[in-house]
Amino acid sequence: MTDNHDSGRDAARLPAFSGADVELIERRCLHRGFFRLDEVHLRHRLFEGGWSREMTREVHVRHDAVGVLLYDVERDCVALVEQIRAGALGDPESPWKLEIVAGLVEAGESAAEVARREAMEEAGCTVDELIELHTYYPSPGACTERVTLFCGLVDCEGLGGVHGLDEEHEDIRVHVLPFTRAWELLQAGRLDNAMCLVAFYWLAAERASLRARG
Repeated sequence: MTDNHDSGRDAARLPAFSGADVELIERRCLHRGFFRLDEVHLRHRLFEGGWSREMTREVHVRHDAVGVLLYDVERDCVALVEQIRAGALGDPESPWKLEIVAGLVEAGESAAEVARREAMEEAGCTVDELIELHTYYPSPGACTERVTLFCGLVDCEGLGGVHGLDEEHEDIRVHVLPFTRAWELLQAGRLDNAMCLVAFYWLAAERASLRARG
């Protein structure tokens, strides 16, 4: 029987296994468009010893992404963007989603460069300071994407209007909201994507110290 106390203590250490403990038997591309869908055949070492049977998984291969929550310390407000999302076409409320600024990492770009570029493209906003929050996998069971989140300290005066790149079919409206109003929307389920949730819970914890520093 496994000792739960020991198991919990071990979980805080380095992972028991690494990529060397996976045998990738075959990988083939099922679809290649803006994103790619691969079928992989693999087996891996087991916690109780030995190897698993061969298994098949479909993996969504994506660029890594960056999100940046634009926050004005002096005014205690945030800038969010609203746009239609194809993945939410079946949403019972609306496929137009309120989100933080975000974009994909292209070859040769750093995450910080993407954050500043997307802030200008999507919100017409210059970021004064970037604070890196977390890097995480949104859905590691089926997708290769890693997301890096930032809080971008900005001046929200004059922000608003519609932005985006015509060649990317972007139609993005900028909303500047007091933090308290944005938090109400989050609690009501209006801010319902992972980037927003992670970034806003970070800001809720750090907002007082940011304002004191500012």
